Amino acid sequence: MAATLPSKPIRVPLTKWTFSMNPGPFNLKEHVLITIFANCGAGGVYAVYIITIVKAFYKRKLNPLAAMLLAQTTQLLGYGWAGLFRKYLVDSPFMWWPANLVQVSLFSDIWQMWKRTTSAARDKFADVHTRLMKKHYEAVPQWWFHIILVATVALSIYACEGFDKQLQLPWWGILLACAIALFFTLPIGIIQATTNQQPGLNVITELIIGYMYPGRPLANVAFKTYGYISMSQALSFLADFKLGHYMKIPPKSMFLVQLIGTVVASSVYFGTAWWLLTSVEHICDPSALPEGSPWTCPGDDVFYSASIIWGIVGPGKMFTKEGVYPALNWFFLVGLLAPVPIWFLSRKFPEIKWIGLIHIPIILGGTGNMPPARAVHYLSWAAVGIFFNYYVYRRFKGWWARHTYILSAALDAGVAFMGVFLFLTLQSYDIFGPHWWGLDSTDHCPLATCPTAPGIVIEGCPVF
Repeated sequence: MAATLPSKPIRVPLTKWTFSMNPGPFNLKEHVLITIFANCGAGGVYAVYIITIVKAFYKRKLNPLAAMLLAQTTQLLGYGWAGLFRKYLVDSPFMWWPANLVQVSLFSDIWQMWKRTTSAARDKFADVHTRLMKKHYEAVPQWWFHIILVATVALSIYACEGFDKQLQLPWWGILLACAIALFFTLPIGIIQATTNQQPGLNVITELIIGYMYPGRPLANVAFKTYGYISMSQALSFLADFKLGHYMKIPPKSMFLVQLIGTVVASSVYFGTAWWLLTSVEHICDPSALPEGSPWTCPGDDVFYSASIIWGIVGPGKMFTKEGVYPALNWFFLVGLLAPVPIWFLSRKFPEIKWIGLIHIPIILGGTGNMPPARAVHYLSWAAVGIFFNYYVYRRFKGWWARHTYILSAALDAGVAFMGVFLFLTLQSYDIFGPHWWGLDSTDHCPLATCPTAPGIVIEGCPVF
């Protein structure tokens, strides 16, 4: 484009403003901004789960404007928390965001970057990147974030209180969800910025609203989405800010790209989901779909089940003396104390190096995606991870240092590309691939859906 488009300035009538059709040579900063724009939609729109279970599982009507506002506000609310905690989670050299190294490796030499970052921590909140950014670029005004926060909270309350209260969540539920997200953003942000692990708020938010407002499944999932996803989105925005921090991207350009990217991504996700839910016959109903169909909605099925467990039944009827699982509450204490023995043994026997490699939070959180992920997904994940991060790391450290992060980005991009390609070329024409052992969507365990409560009789299932 720089070689072909005219570079002559074009003046805006009645003003002194001019612009050119020629963007100039494509540069590294533009490349990073394009990546960040794409990142805004890479994680999906969690609120689409709510839209899906309302229409495909509960078979209820949902005003499309309410659904659209739900998708937009849950994604944008995190900007407010991001603005409040930029100083602590972006400017600090101790918050280095390991996941960013995958993308930084595509733009610059990763190990020079790491060396500069770790050697620059001369004071608590100003490393070399921070000083360069403040010297050359104007910071994003804090009131930009405040305006988005206030407007988004107002629209969130309107989406839940208006439209005949289809989402069931009252105004105080929105404010409580915001308070939870605000409280947890900083501590969980510190964990993610230093370990690349993000403890989720999905279960704790379901538990809180399940006790306070039982019998309302949509209120439960809406509260979970506003409380959990606004925090998760805030950390995603902060991670992108840190990427721009490393790559010296003007903060205001970063902000605008993130904002526009989020609105565009939310709109596209909502539009696509609404189109599929209204056009694909028997969507999310595996019993009525042909074998190999991609429209089985495993993630939505888990979300629907959670709405029943935490919303309709409620934790009060499951995890108290009135329920059948009160003993599970002891695992709050178990989780709190589990790291202590490992810490004690690592201090007691410092010569045994492998003890210090045992990380209880990672072990306990490792199965967080199961369900909907199945055994085959975990086996392939473990095989690739162990091969590259144990065998290759020990035998070929030079190769690992130079290529591992780039390979990780390539694998992610390849899966995304093939998913779109297969849909456009095959699955949209009801071609789902050859019939083979791996096509089965049940892990070859048909009894997994059978009830275990005594006395329930269902054809094909054992009676306990």
